[in-house]
Order: sequence, then structure tokens, then C-alpha cells
Amino acid sequence: MTKIKVFIVDDHYMVIEGIRSLLQNEEGIEWSGHATNAASCLAFLQQQLPDVILMDINLPDKNGIDLCKEVKEKYPSVFILGLSTFNQQSFIQKMMSNGASGYVLKNATQEELMEAIETVSKGKTYLSDEVAASLRKEVPSEIPVVTRREKEVLLLIADGLTNAEIAKQLFLSTTTVDTHRKNLLAKFDVKNTASLIKRAAQLQLL
Repeated sequence: MTKIKVFIVDDHYMVIEGIRSLLQNEEGIEWSGHATNAASCLAFLQQQLPDVILMDINLPDKNGIDLCKEVKEKYPSVFILGLSTFNQQSFIQKMMSNGASGYVLKNATQEELMEAIETVSKGKTYLSDEVAASLRKEVPSEIPVVTRREKEVLLLIADGLTNAEIAKQLFLSTTTVDTHRKNLLAKFDVKNTASLIKRAAQLQLL
């Protein structure tokens, strides 16, 4: 029986160790190793290729969505499983459109993880029940019309900048930035910044 060589890219050691402990006694799995960032992942792939990569979306040097695309372009034979705590449509869709064969959440059981690895290693697509349910959710069809300046402010809000920091970066007054922020809240029909970012992500504006 040919073992499936599995590699993991995640910047949290506890996640790596947790998954390794789940898989180490599985007869059909061979642990290839791990990387904690995109650069070390790409360096590893120059030396040897695993069959399946479990790839976190949040990495310190590059996001997993971009890394997924780069790996698939360079090594099309490697299957990639998105691995995340995020169960948002936009993340899932971007990961899949960049070449991932599946998407699992970090709360997955050992059985689910094994099923995901085995499924994608055969060239098939795997989505956990939670992820599939998220993709089936109706996304509001009406996308608010935002100006170029509002889009700039929105992106900086999503990066966690304060009104004062945004004002400095865009050479605006804090009053103007505050007005843009209020307009965005009104256009997206939300009451706070967290909801604004979530809604904008759902509508794939981030």
C-alpha cells in the first residue's frame, strides 16, 4: 500500500503537533514534515514533493491563498487542502479558485481529516459539511456602490488602521475619514466596524 505523503504549513506549533499526533498512527499516512511560513514551504518543495499539503490561510509572510496559487503553478501534481478557522465564503472560494482541492476547518475530527486527505489525494474535491453549508448560504446580491476613496478607506479599515492613521496615509483630515467611515456603515447597512469588514468580505470587496 502506497502511503500518502502529507506536509503541513501553519505558523502555530500547537496546530502542527496536534495534526501530527492525529495522523502519526495512521497506516496510510507518511508525515513529510512542516513549515511555519511560505518561504520555508517553498524551500522544502524544491527538495521533495509531498502528495498533500495542509495549508493554513493566515501565514506571517504571505497569505495561504496566494501561496496556494504559487505552489499549484510550480507543482501542479501536489494537492492542497485549505486549513483554517475561517468558515467564510470569500476565503473558501478564493482558496478553491487558486487551485486548492479542498477546505477543512481546524476543528475537524481525525476521521474528517483522514477522509479529506484521502479524497484529495485521489484527485477529487473535499469540503467539510460546515464549509459546504457556508458555500450554500445566500450572499446578499446587492453590492453597495462605493467611490474609489471609500474603497481605499474600507481597505485601510480592514487593515485595522484608526481614523487618524488613515487620514495620515491618504492625506485627508480625520473629519473627512470619519465621514467616509459613516457613509460606509450606512451603505453596507451595518452598525459597527467588525460587521462592516465581515459584510465587505462576504461581498468579496476585500
